[in-house]
Amino acid sequence: MGKGFDYIIVGAGSAGCVLANRLTEDADVRVLLLEAGPRDYSIFIHMPSAFAWPLKDDKYNWYYESEPEPWMDNRRMYCPRGRVLGGSSSINGMVYIRGHAFDYDGWAKRPGLEHWSYAHCLPYFRKAETRQKGGDAYRGDSGPLNVSTGPCTNPLYNAFIEAGKQAGYPYTADMNGYQQEGLGPMDMTVHKGRRWSTAMAYLRPALKQRPQQLQVESRALVTRILFDGKRAIGVEYSQRGTLHRVHAEREVILSGGAINSPQTLLLSGVGPAEDLKKLGIPVVHDLPGVGNNLQDHIEAYVQYACKQPITLYSAQNPLAMLKIGVQWLLTGGGLGGTNHFESGGFIRSEPGVLHPDLQYHFLPMAVSYDGKSAATEHGYQAHIGPMRPTSRGYVKLKTADPRDKPRILFNYMQTEQDRKEMRNGIRLTREIMAQRAFDPFRGEELAPGKAAQTDEEIDAFVRDKAESALHPSCTCAMGNDEMAVVDGYGRVHGLQNLRVVDASIMPDVVSGNLNAPTIMMAEKMADLIRGRTPLPASDAPVWVHPHWQTQQR
Repeated sequence: MGKGFDYIIVGAGSAGCVLANRLTEDADVRVLLLEAGPRDYSIFIHMPSAFAWPLKDDKYNWYYESEPEPWMDNRRMYCPRGRVLGGSSSINGMVYIRGHAFDYDGWAKRPGLEHWSYAHCLPYFRKAETRQKGGDAYRGDSGPLNVSTGPCTNPLYNAFIEAGKQAGYPYTADMNGYQQEGLGPMDMTVHKGRRWSTAMAYLRPALKQRPQQLQVESRALVTRILFDGKRAIGVEYSQRGTLHRVHAEREVILSGGAINSPQTLLLSGVGPAEDLKKLGIPVVHDLPGVGNNLQDHIEAYVQYACKQPITLYSAQNPLAMLKIGVQWLLTGGGLGGTNHFESGGFIRSEPGVLHPDLQYHFLPMAVSYDGKSAATEHGYQAHIGPMRPTSRGYVKLKTADPRDKPRILFNYMQTEQDRKEMRNGIRLTREIMAQRAFDPFRGEELAPGKAAQTDEEIDAFVRDKAESALHPSCTCAMGNDEMAVVDGYGRVHGLQNLRVVDASIMPDVVSGNLNAPTIMMAEKMADLIRGRTPLPASDAPVWVHPHWQTQQR
C-alpha cells in the first residue's frame, strides 16, 4: 500500500468536490480526491453558452449509451456524465433547481431517513448557496455556490411566462423558494458570466487554502476498492499506465454518480452475488440493490417556428459565434454568459396531484439539448417531462474490466402512468403556446407536429424523439429495506469504512434538476461524516395549491 490518507474520495464531481472542501476544514484531516478525467481548463466548460460542446464527445464526458430501450423503439439513449474536475457540474446545463419540498418529506417517511425531510435539508441548500438577489428564509447569501437568475431579455422568455398566466397558471418569482408551482424566471449556476461548477465553488478554494491536506489526482481511474474482510482499507487506481494502491485510515467515499458508483462497487465484489459470480468477481458482500432502482427524467421538445428573427438561430453562424466568444472573453457578458434556460416552470398534470409532476425549460431556439441536431430556422421550444417516473432500470457490468462501460437500461416510458403524464404534458404545453402572448411570434408547430393528436400518435412521437433530461439517480439507494444499498448516513450496508455520497443514494428522484440536490446532500453528509451537530431544522412554509384535489391549475 502506498501513501495513506484519512479519506479517499472517488470522483471529483458535484458531491466529491464538496466533500473534499468540507472534510479538510478539520486541520488534522488528509484527503485524496481521485478523478478519472482531466483538469477543467477548456473554454467550452467555463463559457456558459458553450455547454453543448462538452456533451458532444468523450473528452470530458463518459459518453454513455443505454442498452436498446424496449419502450422507446429500441433506441440506445444517450447518457453523458462528467469525466473532468467538477464532474457533471462542469458539463451540465447549469440549471439550479432544488426539487419540491415534498420530495424530501417523502424520503423522510422511510425508516432511518427521518433526518432527510425538507425541514432538515433546506438549511443545507442555504449553506451551499450565495444567491445574486440575496438571501431569505429559503435562499442562502454566504455559501460557495454562486447562483444567478436569468435576465429574460429576449421577449420570448417573458412570452412563455405570460402565456402561462393567460392559461391560468400562477406566476412564481422563485421556484426554489416558497412556491415551486407556476412559471417564472429560472436560476443558473453562473457567476459573472462563468460556469460556477463545484470545482470552481469548492475544490479550487480548498486547494488554495489547504494544499497540505488535499491531494487531487486527475486521469486516475479507480479499478476497485480494497478490503480487509468487510472493512474498506483503500483503493486501487490506474494512472498513465501505472497501477497504484493507496490506504484510507478512516473511510473510502464513492462520489462517482449514479452510473460509476454502482459500477465501482460491483467491480469490487459488492452487489448481487449471482451477477458477480457469472463474471468471475469474488464476492465481498452480497448486496442485491447495487445498480438497481435506476431512475431518470425524460423530456420531449414542443417546438414552434418563430415569425420574428429574434431567436438564437441568428447566433449559429461562425461569424456570430466568434463575436459572442470575443465579447464573453472581454466582458464575461452577452449571449456567451448565459445558459439560455432563463424561464421555465412546474405544473401539475391533472387534478388530484399534490405538487407539480411536470417541469418546463424554455429555450428561444428549436434545437436538441446536446447540440447534435442543429437549428434549421428561427424557432423556440419548451422541454416538458414527468418529474416522478414510475419506470425503473438498472446498471450492470458487461465484463470484469474497469475500462469497459457498464450496461445501462432506463426502461423509459415503461409504465402507463409515465406515458399518461407525458401525453398530458405535451397537450398542456400546446395550450400554453396557443395563448395570445405568443401571437406575435408563433409560426407552425414543428414538433410533435399537427399529425400527432391521438394518444397513440403522441406516444409514437415520444418513443421516436424524447431524450433523457440527464438526471440518472437512485442506483445505491438510501434506506433500510432489502434493496437499500446505504443507510441514512451513506454507509454501505454490511461493510465498514465505506460510504456513497452522490445522486445514486437518492431513494427516489426529486422533482427537478439534480445538481443542486446533490450538492446539498454532500453538504449535509459532510457534517454527518465529521460528527458535527446538524444545522437547525427550518420552519419555512411551503405553498400548496388550495384546490389541488379538484383543479389542475
